[in-house]
Amino acid sequence: MDIACVALACVVATSRSGVAGPADLLWPLAFAVLVLWLLSSRGLYQPRLEPRLLDTLRSVAWLTTVAVAIVVTLRVFVGGVPENLAAEAALLWTLATTLLVSSRLSLTFAERRAARACGEPTLIVGAGKVGQAVAQRLLAHQELGLRPVGFLDKQPLVAEMAGPAELPVLGASWDLDDVVAKHGIRHVVVTFSTAPTDVFVRLMNRCEQLGIPTMFVPRFFEKTTERVVVDRLGGLPLISSCPANPRGFQFGLKYALDRVGAALMIAILSPVLAALALGVLLSSGRPILYRQERIGRDGKRFEMLKFRSMCAAPDGAAGTVAVPVDCETAPGGVEGADRRTRLGIFMRKTSLDELPQLLNVLRGEMSFVGPRPERPEYVDVFARTIHRYGERHRVKSGVTGWAQVNGLRGKTSVADRAEWDNYYIENWSLWFDFKILLQTVLAIAAPGDVE
Repeated sequence: MDIACVALACVVATSRSGVAGPADLLWPLAFAVLVLWLLSSRGLYQPRLEPRLLDTLRSVAWLTTVAVAIVVTLRVFVGGVPENLAAEAALLWTLATTLLVSSRLSLTFAERRAARACGEPTLIVGAGKVGQAVAQRLLAHQELGLRPVGFLDKQPLVAEMAGPAELPVLGASWDLDDVVAKHGIRHVVVTFSTAPTDVFVRLMNRCEQLGIPTMFVPRFFEKTTERVVVDRLGGLPLISSCPANPRGFQFGLKYALDRVGAALMIAILSPVLAALALGVLLSSGRPILYRQERIGRDGKRFEMLKFRSMCAAPDGAAGTVAVPVDCETAPGGVEGADRRTRLGIFMRKTSLDELPQLLNVLRGEMSFVGPRPERPEYVDVFARTIHRYGERHRVKSGVTGWAQVNGLRGKTSVADRAEWDNYYIENWSLWFDFKILLQTVLAIAAPGDVE
């Protein structure tokens, strides 16, 4: 499809630019070949479990820009530059980028629909915690195209088999051929079990012989970021992980941009803030702002701000809860009665009640993007019971975050939220922040349509 799009862009650009002779046709052809080579060199034709659409579109726009720049530079050095070279190059870039982006969007959405309709039967090797987590997430995200049918494990941990996945154990490693034939297995995901490493290696070798694609979860998956360097010591691979440094210069730049952005947004949105404040005052009286103590970077406490969306609690109402739910986002409030005002319902639906957190960002207590802050009493419990929960506090808390745009908020797994938050911290970049902010805007504009 990319070949057709680039070829069409070259044909249209050539016809509109009034190319004089056959020699001039070589430049659009060189551009087409260069674009396809650049896309291939960046791995954009390699199949991926998760399409990562925004990353792909950014790469397409950047690589077509590079291709146009190279072609224009070569034409200048070769000589015989036409007067309308700039216009011709701009037209070629616009057409190629537009067509490639459109085709990638269409193809991705079509693939997701097809994957939901007919996912590939997938076997998971290892029925422990990690295997159960893999099964749960594949079942929850059918657009990935892998439909788990069961586990392969000689000694499944019975205590862990009551997980939400509820898939059967189909056999042990030596039953691989029979399970593949019986269930039509098209994909294998290797996780952890009590079997020794050589068993996994033999199993993966057998999958290669059967022509079955295989993926595996690395042993140190908690420390494996997307920025890794693979060295060799003879035949032994040495993998160096390159996580983002929360104490480094880049995070300092992020926080500086946060404050500048917050100041600008407060100035731009001041009429909206004033109108909402007046609305809260008229609908439910004082106080206008809801304040709640939260835990931020390095365990420091601060007061997170929101517009108050609920009427005052009646005298004698219960003021504590037994579950970790933010009472300002839990419908009905802490005592079970729905005390939200009409304006409060609207603000929550549109997330306008979160706007006062711009003041938290301006004061340096929060960032635009980061882990959502939790209340002190829950942090103490979670830090003792949830794996790597305390590591979320390496960075400032965020108005929005990677866990939130992936649907992990409210009454969702705290362990999953911690996992997503730590992934964000270790793989952070300004581009990652931009993607999260864009997904947040899309989620607010079309609730439920953005994952």
